[in-house]
Amino acid sequence: MLTLLKIRNLALVDELAWELGSGLISVTGETGAGKSVIVGALKMILGERADKGLIRTGEETCTIESVFDLKDPSEINAILEEGGLEACDDTQIIIRRSIGTTANRQFINDSPVTLTLLKKVGERLVDLHGPHDHQSLLSQERQLAMLDAYAANEPLLTTYRHAYRTWREKSQELEEIQNASDASEQELELLRYQLDEIESANLTPDDGDDLQERYHRSSNSTRLVELAAQAVSALSSDDGILSHISDLQKVTRDLEKLDPSLTEKLTSLETASIELQDLEATLTDYAEELDIDPSEAATIEERVNLVESLKRKYGPSIEDIISRQETISTRLDNIDNRSEKIEALTAALAESRKELETIARKLTTQRKKSAPKLAKEIASQLKELGFKQSSFEVDLTTVKDPTLHGLESCNFLFGPNPGEPLHPLRQIASSGEISRVMLAVKSSLAEQDATPLMVFDEIDANVGGEIAKAVGKKMALLGQLHQVIAITHFPQVAAIAAHHFVVEKEVASGRTRSKLYPVEGEKRINELVRMLGGGGQQARAMAASLLEG
Repeated sequence: MLTLLKIRNLALVDELAWELGSGLISVTGETGAGKSVIVGALKMILGERADKGLIRTGEETCTIESVFDLKDPSEINAILEEGGLEACDDTQIIIRRSIGTTANRQFINDSPVTLTLLKKVGERLVDLHGPHDHQSLLSQERQLAMLDAYAANEPLLTTYRHAYRTWREKSQELEEIQNASDASEQELELLRYQLDEIESANLTPDDGDDLQERYHRSSNSTRLVELAAQAVSALSSDDGILSHISDLQKVTRDLEKLDPSLTEKLTSLETASIELQDLEATLTDYAEELDIDPSEAATIEERVNLVESLKRKYGPSIEDIISRQETISTRLDNIDNRSEKIEALTAALAESRKELETIARKLTTQRKKSAPKLAKEIASQLKELGFKQSSFEVDLTTVKDPTLHGLESCNFLFGPNPGEPLHPLRQIASSGEISRVMLAVKSSLAEQDATPLMVFDEIDANVGGEIAKAVGKKMALLGQLHQVIAITHFPQVAAIAAHHFVVEKEVASGRTRSKLYPVEGEKRINELVRMLGGGGQQARAMAASLLEG
């Protein structure tokens, strides 16, 4: 769950540290008090693009930091590792966004990440819904995923998708070989020439940097020999460094005889003498090795010219040229042995399709078995949310060819009024209706949904008091399996929450700022009275009764 949300210099919030608990958490406050800032901060944690206009007036940057404690971090770790980051050491993950006037940055566990990676992680951590934020529910692909989650189809889906990818690979391979027949004689002649040119070069990894170094040495060998000889002479000539060190050693030996305490201090001279002698021997050997035969130098130069010519034609590196050789060889092989390969691949493709359809039929059976059960569960939830005579169906339609998702598409159909035809959810115009349908679906899938935090931003808008109470109860039930944040204007929803926070605006030193604080006991009753629309004993009694349940 989300244990900490820190906001600094975002809109009207100068500094906020929000520690959250588990279960249903309600956030209330006057319109314009700053509740939307909480939602905005969470959206940034989810990887939404940041608007520099949100930075608090007079500040250069704003930051949002969140700390999540995860029961099982394996799925998040897989995403992090795929993105080149280290997995979480424990069950805690920290996300930080920094939005500046010149640059924006984002971090996961203090490592910089891209917005794309942050979105992938955010999708697994937070499920955020507002009055007009139901695109995932309207997607037929997402609806099919919900049905599969309800039916516990994940193991079967994994097997199916592996079989599907195998079938697609074989399909593409067969298509490529069939297209190979379109090669003209001119193209074949060019391919064979290119393959012969690369193969005759007999390239090896040594034709890369090693060859360039050998060429550089051979072309500068005369000057290198001269310099090495000068260095050797400076070391070993009659007036060289080693001669002077030898004289110095004689003097130090006399010093040691007179004062033995100097022995240890003068050992560095012996070391220096040995190292300089080694250096002289190394340079002598180096100069001898540089005595390159002119014919060998010519051979190296010829090899360099050949490799550079191939690089200009087939790629900037040796690896590119070898890869090009393999591509041409495969292309020619497909053309030369086209008939045999088409026959073999056609048989393999048919076998792959047969295996795919066998698995797909099992998946279809599971889906058809679970679809009416899920529809009945959602319909039951909808009745409790005020749709007393509504109808709900999970419609499965067979598709012509296998897809990554199986042999059928899925459509959630909803009819809020008896006697009227059911329509796909995407055709529902009322945001209030779609909000409640979304809550019914989420409630039906509460046990299968692995998202730690669910955020409902005023989805109880445009509903009556009794419906709002039912919405609150559904959220509270969801709160038994997930952490749920409900930003609401309804006292019926706020009263049922395990934790209640209030957002308020205040003016200090001529600046307006939003603050958030928890309310309990008498303060919570006062907030519920405000939400009920007035003071007086009757309103206080009603607020107290809402808290009592």
